[in-house]
Amino acid sequence: MNKIRKILHPISVIYGQITKLRNKMYDTGILKSTKFDIPVIVVGNLSVGGTGKTPQIEYLINLLKPNYKVAVLSRGYKRKSTGFKIADNYSTSETIGDEPFQYYKKFKNIIVCVDADRVNAIHRLKELETPPEIILLDDAFQHRKVQGGLTILLTPYNDLYVDDKMLPSGNLREKKEGAERAQIIIVTKCPDNVTEKEQHAIANRLHPTLYQTVFFSKINYSESIIKKEKVIFFNELKEYKILLLTGIANPKPLVEYLEENNINFKHVKYPDHHDFSSNDIRTIKSDFEKIKADKKLILTTEKDYVRLNHKIDTCYLGIKVSFVSNGKDFDQLIHNYVG
Repeated sequence: MNKIRKILHPISVIYGQITKLRNKMYDTGILKSTKFDIPVIVVGNLSVGGTGKTPQIEYLINLLKPNYKVAVLSRGYKRKSTGFKIADNYSTSETIGDEPFQYYKKFKNIIVCVDADRVNAIHRLKELETPPEIILLDDAFQHRKVQGGLTILLTPYNDLYVDDKMLPSGNLREKKEGAERAQIIIVTKCPDNVTEKEQHAIANRLHPTLYQTVFFSKINYSESIIKKEKVIFFNELKEYKILLLTGIANPKPLVEYLEENNINFKHVKYPDHHDFSSNDIRTIKSDFEKIKADKKLILTTEKDYVRLNHKIDTCYLGIKVSFVSNGKDFDQLIHNYVG
């Protein structure tokens, strides 16, 4: 793989220059960026997938929905529809995308919508009888047609953007200097035992500007497994044999968490946002039937669950984000901006 990436390096250099030119055209006004008179928070990253955008969006929803009418706007990656759509009772993961569908099923009294043209979508949202008071733009760091009022950049603890390279020899969508557009940088998926000294060292490596604040967050796993007909407590999983089924960019933290807790599982890994076909389902059912145990189950992630639960009997282990330190400072920055 390293040899292939070295061969692809010249393409990365060209791609990097193209994205740099595009950003410069937005910075100088050659390309138009629309600013709205409604608070818009952009959440995104410099690299492709696996940085923890979905739980971070959910954190912001929980923080803001008690006091504001919140809308989440996504492009609806891999959805089988086009144009502007607001999630409703007829929506599925196929029509609006798995992440937007997850938000819609999980949160009441918020607006979830999808549109590749975010400018059009925001205009449509403002025309609603009860328009939102704040818009969260999901995975829109590179979508510069909308000028966000507050931009949050995510980078994983074990895969910092400063250590990465441009696509295709690396995983960066644009050059590292793009990080300067963010007001907040969050180092995600930190271990529980990350020290203040290590946080300080990482923050220094990111070279934040004077107007940027760096935070550190971690993933907390639920104490229970969500299944249609019942709830299984996590500590009961040791009694089961498990087929772990994932179709996300980075299942490594979940795999490590199960291993650390001595859970007996076999991992079947699919690509990110995988559209599970009939053949896939037959293969999964066959693999599951081969497991010889009185207690067994198919465990997946919440994002995969919203795509799979109508096709096969699965359950999922929920996650949420918490801050390693200074979480109240982060909350206050958000409230100050929105207020």
